[in-house]
Amino acid sequence: MRTHYISFAALLLSACATPDTGRDAPSAAETLDTGALWAEHAAEYRAVAAQVYAQARRDLPRLLADTDWTALPGQRDVEGKPPAVILDVDETVVSNAGYQKTLASAPYTPYRHFDWMRNNRAVPIRGAAATVAAARALGVEVFFVTNRACEVFAGVEGDCPAERVTIDDLREAGIRADADRVLMAWEQPGWSKEKLHRREHIAQTHRVIMLFGDDYGDFVACARAKPLPPCKEPATRASRHAALDTYEHYWGNGWYVLPNPMHGSWTTVR
Repeated sequence: MRTHYISFAALLLSACATPDTGRDAPSAAETLDTGALWAEHAAEYRAVAAQVYAQARRDLPRLLADTDWTALPGQRDVEGKPPAVILDVDETVVSNAGYQKTLASAPYTPYRHFDWMRNNRAVPIRGAAATVAAARALGVEVFFVTNRACEVFAGVEGDCPAERVTIDDLREAGIRADADRVLMAWEQPGWSKEKLHRREHIAQTHRVIMLFGDDYGDFVACARAKPLPPCKEPATRASRHAALDTYEHYWGNGWYVLPNPMHGSWTTVR
């Protein structure tokens, strides 16, 4: 999970300050990140998520039936491989809007996020569980590629405690999963937060027909401001926008983007 906190409401309040008009002081809710509030409370957010997943379910039979189709640019050796879909986790299957609001009072750390996850029930994103169920009903394998990381925390058992919590979160969101199908950052050598390596790992044995995510990096390689191998140059706003045209055929056709106004690789590129 990428956690770059932006207090849009605070910026607006300071930019629009005016002399006293008799209005009461802003409430605590009004000074929170408006992106987190939108993701947590807006019917519009749920509608957009439902719309994205509904479109994917409509596309699923067509993409499955086309045995030459792959959602991974450059994948050619797909003949005879079983089909699979790949989903991100945070802001794609479960919402972290509640956690994002805590960043107003304390900075992000991997342990704080892990501790919040294990002590709070996962909030499912509308349509995700139904789409996973539809894929599995058609014999499609489902993988989860998340940048929640395998790392050791003092006083916590195991080398990858976040993996167990992630599997629990998916279960709470109505989706069964296991460790073989949840691929964490740093779980294996070379599995950095550049997700390309894990997508390629799945592609060795499967024909990937769909990708789901909230971040450009869930679809496009080398989308981060700080490049990780095999990327050599930092991504920029210009390079990310250019990829919209490069991969125009995929958007809404095998690639399905969920809204996330709270955090992500978009917050650091220039």
